[in-house]
Amino acid sequence: MIRRASKEDANALSELSFRSKAYWGYNDAFMKACREDLKVTEEDINLSHVYVLEVYGKVVAFYSLVYDKEGAELRNFFVDPIGIGKGYGKYIWKHLIETAKCLGIEQFFIHSDPHAEGFYKKMGAMRIGEVQSTVFPDRKLPFMQAMVKP
Repeated sequence: MIRRASKEDANALSELSFRSKAYWGYNDAFMKACREDLKVTEEDINLSHVYVLEVYGKVVAFYSLVYDKEGAELRNFFVDPIGIGKGYGKYIWKHLIETAKCLGIEQFFIHSDPHAEGFYKKMGAMRIGEVQSTVFPDRKLPFMQAMVKP
């Protein structure tokens, strides 16, 4: 089941994003530095389109799409490590695209973790450059664009 996130989900989504990031083998110092950046707040949930995928009542994936007059950005897209490789990412990606269509979004941008770039490419996004990490000034991240077909 996919549902809109509520403010009560904020802590669980923060922990899910942290577990998902840690899945890629980052060291403790890296993960500690990222903790605040991975936090999902009640305000984030209120101000953006945040949806969760539940399986047997447990949240296994979520995304957050920010959309305003400046454009659209996929701010969060995380799958719990227990769900990686089970198709949950692809399933919730399809929902993301449908949400974007309903909002009239023609494209959105992604500041991707290097480990997630392959997934986004499989979903049809393309790398259009690099962007500086918000946590580590000397780290560059893939900057991607996803087109939304009507």
